Amino acid sequence: MERDKSFRGNASQFFVAGELCRREYSAVVPLGDTPNVDILCSNRERSRFVRTQVKTFIPGKRTCSVGVKTKREIGPSSFWILAGMPLPASSRPFEYYIIPSKVMSQKISQAHGHWLKMPGANGQAHRESTVRIVHLPTGKCSDRWDISPYLNKWKLIEDKPRTKTSI
Repeated sequence: MERDKSFRGNASQFFVAGELCRREYSAVVPLGDTPNVDILCSNRERSRFVRTQVKTFIPGKRTCSVGVKTKREIGPSSFWILAGMPLPASSRPFEYYIIPSKVMSQKISQAHGHWLKMPGANGQAHRESTVRIVHLPTGKCSDRWDISPYLNKWKLIEDKPRTKTSI
């Protein structure tokens, strides 16, 4: 049985923050409404700084829903982390897709534009929506963006260039 999505979403932010801490980053989950930021993190020297948006899915599912704000590029030090958090009784591992904001913005905009042009199940036109879908690599489909190269790509965060100012 799936639990309330808000609990899963909150928990996944802490799992991602924990993974960043395990990799020797300082990770902070801001409380309250912080636009475009679920986790702030920096390296020990405070010379690298990134902000992340976390979206949660259940490993084994075919899609991860994201909002319309994914079409905006937030900046070069921003990432989307699609966090696959298994259900408590599951033996599946956690899955993390670390995607630069610029890539997410471009790919989501392209995919949504393509979806709008395609007819629906009964031939009707699709209507504009605030939901965007990322197809997970559970099955290959040639006309969809393959996010599998971003699985556990923590190195993208680790390799961010030094920031000009510290936190």
